[in-house]
Amino acid sequence: MDRGLVSDTILVVPKKLHFGLASCLFASLAVGQSSAPVTNKTEVEGKQLRLTASADTSAVSPGRHVELTLDIALKPNMHVYAPGVENYIAIDWKMNDSGAASVQDVQFPASEKLYLQAIDETVPVYRNRFRLTRGVTIAPEAKIKPLLDSKGSFSIEGTLRYQACDDRLCYVPQELPLKWTFQLR
Repeated sequence: MDRGLVSDTILVVPKKLHFGLASCLFASLAVGQSSAPVTNKTEVEGKQLRLTASADTSAVSPGRHVELTLDIALKPNMHVYAPGVENYIAIDWKMNDSGAASVQDVQFPASEKLYLQAIDETVPVYRNRFRLTRGVTIAPEAKIKPLLDSKGSFSIEGTLRYQACDDRLCYVPQELPLKWTFQLR
């Protein structure tokens, strides 16, 4: 049975929102025409950052391409090293091999160069907020079926490894667990 979008959607309308606009929004949701894609989101809190792991869909079929995203917000005055840095630990997103999906490379944003006066070096870093993305392709049905739970769902997992630093010191490297759960159609 297709439960549709409305059964799991709560529409919060501010009192000052024009009734006509609110009616249009609700009608759009009721027929499944929402402009926002169905998402699969999880928030993870690290010692020096917070991330939201998401996917562009939560219902998949074999062979479907899915875009995974990590939206990362560093705490104030923190930075993490970008890929290509030498002699430091760069941020790294690994995926566990479950057989549920083939994994493409991570797409990293452009880094910025940061001059570290204490060690007289300029290094590639990310600060504040940034986004990492990677595509995965769902495996054939024969590989997915053994991974399904009783509800017809399966998960893919990974880790984000990083070492955050502020303007005085670098902290112990951290690994954050990542997990996306999908419903097989």
